[in-house]
Amino acid sequence: MFNDIGPLELLTLVVLAVLVFGPDKLPKMIQDVTRTIRKIREFSENAKDDIRNELGPEFKDFEFEDLNPKTFIRKQLENDELGLKEIRNGFDLKKEMAEVTDAVHGRESESPSSPSSPSSPSSSSSSGSVDMTKKPEKTDPDERPPFDADAT
Repeated sequence: MFNDIGPLELLTLVVLAVLVFGPDKLPKMIQDVTRTIRKIREFSENAKDDIRNELGPEFKDFEFEDLNPKTFIRKQLENDELGLKEIRNGFDLKKEMAEVTDAVHGRESESPSSPSSPSSPSSSSSSGSVDMTKKPEKTDPDERPPFDADAT
């Protein structure tokens, strides 16, 4: 609860409490605060138990922390009733991205059994595929670039 309070801040709070309440009343104030916190915790636990009892036996393992969407999804994915682990293990994102990149650049994808050297973009464009790389065409330094009225 108070994980971000440093020792200097804690000392400041203690000194401030002694100055505000006085050394005579401070122990009684601490007892009152701890008693109040204990009652609030007890009240919340009783409320949770009452809700679990009202829901019935099918919700006996219900945890209120599961109402947090991250916790709920994490718990459902750990069940693995849908076979998500096999799907996740069978999908190689790096391989898929390499294949897409090779397809965009017009290279043949390399298979692990027979590695082939990637063809140059000029030979791939002559074979019918389109070169998708953004290479600026060589222009004269005096020539102005084309004007696109819709882009401005």
